[in-house]
Amino acid sequence: MGVRFILGIICGVLVTACTTVRVTTDYDTKASFTNYKTFAFFKPGIDDVEISDLDKRRILRSIDTVMQSRGLTKSETPDLLVNISTEAEKNTYLYPNNFGFGFGWSPFWWGNNFANTYDVIEGTLFIDLIDANKKELIWQGIGSAPLGQQTPEDKEERIYEIVASILAKYPPTPK
Repeated sequence: MGVRFILGIICGVLVTACTTVRVTTDYDTKASFTNYKTFAFFKPGIDDVEISDLDKRRILRSIDTVMQSRGLTKSETPDLLVNISTEAEKNTYLYPNNFGFGFGWSPFWWGNNFANTYDVIEGTLFIDLIDANKKELIWQGIGSAPLGQQTPEDKEERIYEIVASILAKYPPTPK
């Protein structure tokens, strides 16, 4: 096996790992999630989110689609209020490139002392579900995923993937 073949496999694994959405959730263990049948968006909170209106609409459409596919109905008098917030951070990754001639980083490896870097924008989406009557947060899903330069169609698809991954954890299944 050649070095390029091995590098190709490693890069393939890294790209595959980068496409996944990391999801965590938290919820009120006293909430009775089976009682929630309707939802609406919490406009004051959503208006404060500092992302483009286009991305905001993409997120809200995705949430609407996923919530309705899970049996919840959009309503003027909802049981649940849906709020969102976002964060983004730039991560720089460094990996050594020790192939070639000369003494490398390790006494056991021959290679040049070169390193390659690449930047990844990591986006985090928070989806909060609030009991509309009590005005209390009952469930929160957080999804983090790499974002790249994308066409509008790719963005639509990626946002839907992130939202669907987060809402796949709702309603919670206690252990």
